[in-house]
Formats: sequence, structure tokens, C-alpha cells
Amino acid sequence: MEALRRRIESQVMSLTGLSLGGIDYENPPGDPGLFGPDSVCWKVHSDFTCMLIGGIAALLLQMLHPLALAGVWDHSRFREDMLGRLRRTGQFIAATTFGSRADADRLIDKVRVIHTQVRGFAADGRPYAADDPHLLTWVHVAEVSHFLKAYLRYFNPTLSIAEQDRYYQEVALIARRLGAQDIPESCAEVDAYLQAMRSALIYDDRTREVTRVLFNAPAPSALAKPFGSLMMRAGVDLLPLWAAEQLELRPGPIERRLVRVGVERTAPLLRWAVRNGSSHRARRRMSKTTHP
Repeated sequence: MEALRRRIESQVMSLTGLSLGGIDYENPPGDPGLFGPDSVCWKVHSDFTCMLIGGIAALLLQMLHPLALAGVWDHSRFREDMLGRLRRTGQFIAATTFGSRADADRLIDKVRVIHTQVRGFAADGRPYAADDPHLLTWVHVAEVSHFLKAYLRYFNPTLSIAEQDRYYQEVALIARRLGAQDIPESCAEVDAYLQAMRSALIYDDRTREVTRVLFNAPAPSALAKPFGSLMMRAGVDLLPLWAAEQLELRPGPIERRLVRVGVERTAPLLRWAVRNGSSHRARRRMSKTTHP
């Protein structure tokens, strides 16, 4: 069983930002980072399955915005390196949540610099810039709302509305540090924001190509392939119905049930296997004592 556990954990780690290195989650001792272990975001961001499903849904939703898609289209190698993009995004989220204050600050500053270089013109001729405050808000809300939605569906459906609102208030710090403005910070504000943004979203050839690449991304191993397929379908299932319909991906009721049962049976196995993720390492950091 130990050999199986290690094999599963190794496969999981290959999909995360931990495979990139560069972040020491276990040091310095006692450093709470930006949020600390009592925060809601430490809870929500701690489960690999929920974060992967939420991330897939977020990416599909984000790409419906033509200006967000243009930046990825023109300045990213996502078609050749989807796994690399997943790892880099995962590293940023994990490090800003669970990393030391210095590592979180360093990655935020790094991303801000990268954003200043991402600009151009969308397919419809409109100019775009990755550091546009309103575009940053869109990317942020699409992301964190689906992290929370996945957590509620597959880990803890009893998380109170007050704690959910607190989650949005906490993670708004990252968006604000990146330059976002008018960030919704409660469940009600997030719901209203997503509804208000619907008129700005389109499904075109570029969006169709991103969807195709996502669904055909190579798995790092034969063991990971069926898991990846399940996670993709779970990500689609997590989307608002209107977004799934716009993407021409709306699943039927039988598929929805099969996907949810599949995730509910798979997630406990992953939670059993993974004992050295970024959240585990961060908690070990917090359990260490500093010496005078």
C-alpha cells in the first residue's frame, strides 16, 4: 500500500507547481505568509482535486472573454505546453496562499512585471493589456469563484456563507496586489458580477481551439490519463449552465451524475495518498519553533 501511495503522490506532484521547485514551503519556521493557517483560503486551496477541477472550470470561463483570451493566444505557449501553464499557475496560487511572506511577495512582483509585457490587439481589433485592472478582476473572479464552488461540491458543502464571504475578502488581497480594481468580496457580489459580465463573453474559433487543446492535452502518464479526462468533465460540470451552453459543452443529467460519482470516489484516494503537498509543507513550517 505504501508503494501505491507513493506512486499516486508522485503522479499528483508532477501536475503541480511543486514540480517546478524554487519555493521552500517549510521555511522560515513560523512564517504565516500572507494569510496563515486560520484563514479560509488555506482550507479552500488545500485540496488538490478541488483546485484542479476549479482551475479547469475557471480557464474555460476566462477564455470566453475575448481580451483575456487574446493575451493567452498571443503571449503563451499553451498549445505546446498546457501542462507547463498548469504548473506555473498552480505554483503562483500555492505560493501566494501557503508560501512564506517573502516568496509570496516575490511571485506577485514577478507576475506584475510579466503583465506589463503582455499587450496587443484582440481578434476584433480592440487593444488589450494584461495589467488592465478590469481584466485582472475578471480573471481573478472566474478563478476563485470556481475554486470555492469545487470545494463546496466535493469537500465541504457546509462551509457557511460568512466563511465564503471571508474567503472572497482574503483572496481579494492578491488581486489587488496585482492591480485589479472593483473586486467583488462576497458571494452576492460575485454572483452579480458574473451575471453582469455575460454580455462581454463570446465563443469563437479561438475559444473553440483552446477548448480542443484542453481536452486533448497529453497526460504525463498512462495512469493519469483517465483521471485527467474525469477532471476535465468535472470542470465542465462545475461551470454555470449558461457558460457550458455557450461553450457547446453542456453535459446531460446522466453524465453529470457519473462525473460527480467518479470524483467522489477518486478524491478520497488522492487525499489518502498526498501527504507532502504545499499545504502539508506549510503546516509543518508553522509547527516549527524559532530559536532566539
